[in-house]
Order: sequence, then C-alpha cells, then structure tokens
Amino acid sequence: MRKTWKQAAVLLMSVILAFFLAACGGGSKEDSTEGGKKVSLDFVWFTDGVEGEVMKGLIKEYEAQNENVKINLIEVAYKDLGTKLKTMISGGKPPALSRVSDTGMFANQALDLTEYLGTADEFSSQFIDSIKPYYIVDNKVIAAPMDVTANGMIYNKTLFDKAGVQVPSSPDDVWTWDEFAEALKQVQEKGGAKYGMVVDVTPHRWSTMLYQFGGSVFNEDGTKTLINDENAVKTLEYFKKLHADGIMPDSVWIGGENPNNLFRTGQVGVHLAGNWMLSNYKDINNFEWGVTYMPKQEIRSSVPGGKYLMAFQNSGVEKEAAEFIKFLTSKDINSKYNQESLFISPRKDSAKLDYEFGKEFFENFSEELAATTPKAANDWSRQDVITKFTDDLKTNIIESLTGKLTPQEALDKVAEKAAKAIEGK
Repeated sequence: MRKTWKQAAVLLMSVILAFFLAACGGGSKEDSTEGGKKVSLDFVWFTDGVEGEVMKGLIKEYEAQNENVKINLIEVAYKDLGTKLKTMISGGKPPALSRVSDTGMFANQALDLTEYLGTADEFSSQFIDSIKPYYIVDNKVIAAPMDVTANGMIYNKTLFDKAGVQVPSSPDDVWTWDEFAEALKQVQEKGGAKYGMVVDVTPHRWSTMLYQFGGSVFNEDGTKTLINDENAVKTLEYFKKLHADGIMPDSVWIGGENPNNLFRTGQVGVHLAGNWMLSNYKDINNFEWGVTYMPKQEIRSSVPGGKYLMAFQNSGVEKEAAEFIKFLTSKDINSKYNQESLFISPRKDSAKLDYEFGKEFFENFSEELAATTPKAANDWSRQDVITKFTDDLKTNIIESLTGKLTPQEALDKVAEKAAKAIEGK
C-alpha cells in the first residue's frame, strides 16, 4: 500500500510539473487528440481603430490552415503596452509575440528572426527602404513591419479651386517651399482662406520640414546631435517666417488650438498631418478635400512611423511565433490587413491597394514614404534617446516663434539636452 501511495504521489508531482512548465513562457506545446503537438501562442495586441477585428479574422484563417496552432490574443490599451510587456518579460513569461510601435524599447529581448525569415538584407528587401533602421539592428531582424504611417499634405480643394491654384499632379513637379508658400498666399488672397496652413504641434511633424531642408536630429551612428546645425536653423527660421507672414496661425503652436478643428472649418488651405487623418476627415461634407505632394527644399521626405510584430526570446515557441509572423507579413495577408484597416502597407509590392475609401490619397502617402530619407527612421528609431528631449524641442520651437529666443539660440538649448541624452544622462 505504501509503495502504491508513493507511486501515485510521484505521478501527481510529474503531472503538476508538466503543467507548470507548459504554463511558462509565451505559449505551450501539449499533445493533441491527433497525437501531434498542440501549440499555443500568446499574442499581445493593442487596437487603434478597426484593425483589431481584421486581425481576429486573420488569426482564424491561420488557425484553420494550421490546426495544431492556437493564437491567444491578449488585448491591452496602448498606454499599458510597455508596462504589460515589461511585467511579462521580467517575470520570466514573455509572450510569443506582440504588436509594438517602439522597437527600440525591447530590442535586447527580441528574438532574432534571421534564422526563420532570412538574412537582414533578404527580409528587408521586401519593404520600403526608409523604415529599415526601425527593425534591422546590428544586421539582425528584431521585428517585422506590419503597417506604416507617413506625414503628408491634406488640402482644401474647394479653396484651391476658387483661388485658381493647381496642385502638383506628379512627384516630378513638386513645389519648392518658396513656391508652396506663394501658392498658399494666393489661396488666402483669392480663395478666401483665413490661413494657408496648419501643422500639428509635435516635433515629429516639424521634423518633416527638417529633413526636407537637408537636416536631421542625429548623425548616422547616433553619437552626435545635429539639431542645431545650419540646416536645422534654416528650417526653424523658415517655420518662423511662415507664422510671421500670416500663412500659419499663431493660435496652433503658440496658443494650443486644435489644427484638426481649424481645418474642418473650411478656412485653412492645407493641414500637414499623418495619414490617419484620412479616415478622420471622411465625414467632412462642407467642402471638398484631397491630398497633394509635400514641397521640398534640399530633398523630398516624409517621416515614417508604424507598427511592427516582435517575437521574444525564451518564449518556448520561437519557431512557431516566427512562422506566424511570416504569414502576417506575406504579400497577400499583409495587403488584406492594411486594405481592410485603412492603413498603408510597408511592402514595396503593395503600395497600391483597393481601399474602400481614398485609394488615391493612400497612394500619395505611399509615394511620399518611397521618397523619404533613411535619416528620418535613423532618428526616430532611437526612442530610448530622442524621447528624452522632444518636449524640449517643442518648447524651444515655441520660444523661437514668440521671439524669446532666436532660432539658433533655441536649437542650441535643445542640442545641450540631446548631447546629455546621447551620453545617457
């Protein structure tokens, strides 16, 4: 009897241990009824719009094709994403994968996908070049692009038509900034626009001009800031001139007025905004609007952003997570995801999708991304550094607009903060 009791106790402990090991990490593998291995993947996810429902449909499609795989979608608010991932990773139970916008935050914990998806050059060749610094680090694929965002020009077509101003119809005919400013003056004088242009109060949007003027925030390897060099100062001087000439209203950058609301009044010629405003402006019915090409100074450029899929080390289901990422970033599936979510695909072969709304608008934003300098992603992918002084950049831009500081003085102050951030202080 004692021997039987001991055998039962050993068996019970074995079952408990097996259950505990299966529960650890971002997924589990257990025997299925067919005798194979049933794989469970924890997938941390946040939703901005309708893309959550689109993803759920794609998960069902993948599970139908791979009966041994179960995807557990763990939905969190975007503001809680970083905390959730840090808790899971520090607790020894990283998820199989997650949707992320900041690839730098978890780069050291990310699974190197090159073993599963191909070399860095092979994998990245599928996607637009300007976003490469976001997900290729030290020749490793630390994440995979799912969608991209871009800055561009949404314009009031009704006002432009009234003023008799034709916007560029081809990337080969884009205006210079001086030509663009003159066009906006005509839209104000002849079209009746109260303001020529509004720009979101964010360094991300302002930096669009910075790149067009030939500048950048950092040098190529991120060891030095260039935020106060000649190109950057010229950018801020021109930005200040647009305000001084009445083309841009003081009420937005200085007064905090919402540029979206101003554009909706029908009294603004152009809104320099992100592509997500396309769906936001769908309901405008008091005037006709469209998208035109951004002007250039030294070069054409937008600023790329977007969302990525990141798998994690020590999840126990690394191979399966990589296979799922390969599925989601494939041409057909990625195109479907972005088309139904009203996003822009990062794939070079999916620049033109059959959107239910604004097809030509999305194509314009895609073309802006294709012309974007890699400097933009090189700057904004350094989230562990750049976020330490972006508030200072915004504050000092405003200080320059109000006349408290010259553009050079304002950017010199930002450079001091940037230098300390680079040094890790």
